[in-house]
Amino acid sequence: MRVTITKKAEKKLRQGFPLVQKEDLVDSDFPTDWVIFQTQRKEEIARGYLGKQNKGVGWVLTQKKVELDESFFEAIFLKAKASRQSYFNRSDTTAFRILNGEGDSFGGLTIDWYAGYVVFSWYNETLYTHKDELVRAFQTAYPEVKGAYEKIRFASDLPESMPIYGERAPEPLLIKENGITYATYLNEGLMTGIFLDQREVRGKLASGFLKGKSILNMFSYTGAFSVAAAVGGAGETTSVDLANRSLELTKEQFQVNHLSSEEQHIYVMDTFEYFKYAKRKNLSYDCIVLDPPSFARNKKKVFTVAKNYGELIEQSLDILAPNGWLVASTNAANVSLEKFEKQIEQAIAKKGVKVRKQTSFALPSDFKTISKFPEGSYLKVLFYQRMD
Repeated sequence: MRVTITKKAEKKLRQGFPLVQKEDLVDSDFPTDWVIFQTQRKEEIARGYLGKQNKGVGWVLTQKKVELDESFFEAIFLKAKASRQSYFNRSDTTAFRILNGEGDSFGGLTIDWYAGYVVFSWYNETLYTHKDELVRAFQTAYPEVKGAYEKIRFASDLPESMPIYGERAPEPLLIKENGITYATYLNEGLMTGIFLDQREVRGKLASGFLKGKSILNMFSYTGAFSVAAAVGGAGETTSVDLANRSLELTKEQFQVNHLSSEEQHIYVMDTFEYFKYAKRKNLSYDCIVLDPPSFARNKKKVFTVAKNYGELIEQSLDILAPNGWLVASTNAANVSLEKFEKQIEQAIAKKGVKVRKQTSFALPSDFKTISKFPEGSYLKVLFYQRMD
């Protein structure tokens, strides 16, 4: 089926921009399926699909005149697999991304590897309607996979998570990352127990960077940053998260690494309430990690990275020890690196504290991105050191 695009969109697509927006289409009514994108002169310039999602209304998959059939998708999976051979060869890391959407020429789908099992994340209904064909192509490219699960990340009445094929993974499924063990659960909602894109940041914490020092891990989820720091010799870890599940899940992460969870501090508490508590108790930390969700809501407050991250920085500086480290992190795609840095540094200036930015991290290489789509490089992690 052919879909006509505007002159402005024609220029973008020819330059390799993969995302299609509603305003790129000449007609407001469009098919949610595989399509040929053509100019107003009826010239074909790309092939892909249309389907509503949180990013635009579709993706370009190729500029070649080829059928979008099973063999086409098998080739995409094989190419992505070959580019990650170094990860498959590692014995100290057994969980990583094997298909990263538009970074691997397949916008709308990500696939993660967990020690022989995989997790598909579908971001729109169009791809999901072609699920059987896509999964067959994947199985041809990855015959060694023990079992597969899926996450539904578009508006739907379907369960958020369910098995697709093969064996069921153990619960928990223990994976390795930089030689550290993490407990994961592949079929419990949209999350698995670890965010794989933070691997290199956890690697720095595990390297002895905080040996003998204290770390406060805010929005800690299952405490992965805390565990990495403890393995790296941190003298004390404190993990804070509002979700009730975080307590037992964080304890488990320490236990699977043969670290006593009783010696760690784990609080189920709102982050801003913990800041107040820490000030009352005159607590201070050598390192504070701030990795909030892009958007969060509790009974008292709505938090967005775009508007409220500076508040986290200000509160953290009140309890950051002399020469301590501030690890500022966000996965908010709508906040550029420049805007993120500006927000952080304005908050620091407001408190009158001297800091120096020492290092930064972006997505690891298995989370492939393309220069034509900078929005895809969403992770921004900045290390600042207090200069006292």
